[in-house]
Amino acid sequence: MQPRGLFITVEGGEGVGKSTNIAYVEQFLSDNGVDLVVTREPGGTALAEDIRGLLLAVREETVCELTELLLIFAARAQHIEEIIEPSLAAGKWVVCDRFTDATYAYQSGGRGMSAQLVRQLEGLVQGEVRPDYTLLLDAPVDIGMARAKSRAELDRFEQEQQDFFQRVRETYLRLARESRGRYRLIDASLPLENVQASVLIVCQELLACWDARRGLS
Repeated sequence: MQPRGLFITVEGGEGVGKSTNIAYVEQFLSDNGVDLVVTREPGGTALAEDIRGLLLAVREETVCELTELLLIFAARAQHIEEIIEPSLAAGKWVVCDRFTDATYAYQSGGRGMSAQLVRQLEGLVQGEVRPDYTLLLDAPVDIGMARAKSRAELDRFEQEQQDFFQRVRETYLRLARESRGRYRLIDASLPLENVQASVLIVCQELLACWDARRGLS
C-alpha cells in the first residue's frame, strides 16, 4: 500500500526568504525523486486565491478581525479539500508556504484574537490534517521588514506596525518551543548560503523519515 505523503509547512514572518527557500526545497526534493506539490496559504486553488486577494488588498474600510479569520479558514477548507488531502492520500509530499501556525501567529499573536477560537476552527476545518514537519525561518523583525520593503509595494498585512510583527515572531518562537518534534528552527538572518545549508540538513532528514515510512531504512 502506498504510504501517505509527508505534509511539510514553511513558516515565518515578513522578509525571511520563504519563497526563495521553498524553491530550493522543491528543487532538492525533486532531484531526489520525491513526487511533490508546492502550494501556499491563503491560496492554492482558484477560489482560495480569490480569497487571498480579498485578504491582502489595501482598503479604506477597516477589516473586522473575525471576518479576516473566517476568510482564512474558508480558503483553508477549500485548499485542504481540493489540493492537500488528495495529494497526501495519493502518496505525494505537500510543501506549503504557511498553514495554520500562521493563523496562530498573525491572528492570535498579532491581532490578539482568542487562540481557543483558532483551535475550534482548526478542528472544524482540518479534521486530522496537520503538518508532519514545519520549517520556521526566523529573523529579527527589523531585518525582515527591511527586506520586505525593498522588494515591492506592501500589502495590507505588511503595512502593520513593528510591534504587530514582534508579536507574530514571538508567537512563532513559542510554537516552535512547544512543538520541538515537528519544528525545525532556521536562522534566516544569515546569508542565503548559510540558510540553505541548514535547509539542506532538514531536507536530508525528511528523506530519511520518508525512507523509514516506506520501510527502506
